[in-house]
Amino acid sequence: MTLIFEEEGDLRLPVSCEELAQEVIEAALDYESCPYEAAVSLLLTMNDEIQEMNRNFRNIDRPTDVLSFPMIEYETPGEFSFLEEDDTAFDPESGELVLGDIVISKEKVIAQAEEYGHSVRREYAFLIAHSMLHLMGYDHMDEDERRIMEAKQKEILLRLNITR
Repeated sequence: MTLIFEEEGDLRLPVSCEELAQEVIEAALDYESCPYEAAVSLLLTMNDEIQEMNRNFRNIDRPTDVLSFPMIEYETPGEFSFLEEDDTAFDPESGELVLGDIVISKEKVIAQAEEYGHSVRREYAFLIAHSMLHLMGYDHMDEDERRIMEAKQKEILLRLNITR
């Protein structure tokens, strides 16, 4: 698994961000039984930058905690078998499945950890697990989808022993 990790802004989270991201991404891929080696890009940024992205890509002019940019359109979330017929989803050099990009606001991680009464480590891991599910086709636009995603997020974090 390849993690392309970038960080901007002076604020630093009090966790090993790249290492924890790698663990959560791998746990999410294992949980969803992804049969391929995968590549994910992760950018840690600040509220101003994520607000600009949110405005440009979603027409929502406010900062958000996480943005997910999937590279694959799934007919069924977490179902990878159709990719056997589609080599455009794979990096031609590494052969890895290119899942997409995750952008996280470090300021939101800290604020939400405090708001929800858990650690920065737990909030950061949660946002990565949440975004990974988006990169694998899941969404939370209706109540059933939301329940499915919440259960999967919880299970991924439990497997890593990351609890509230």
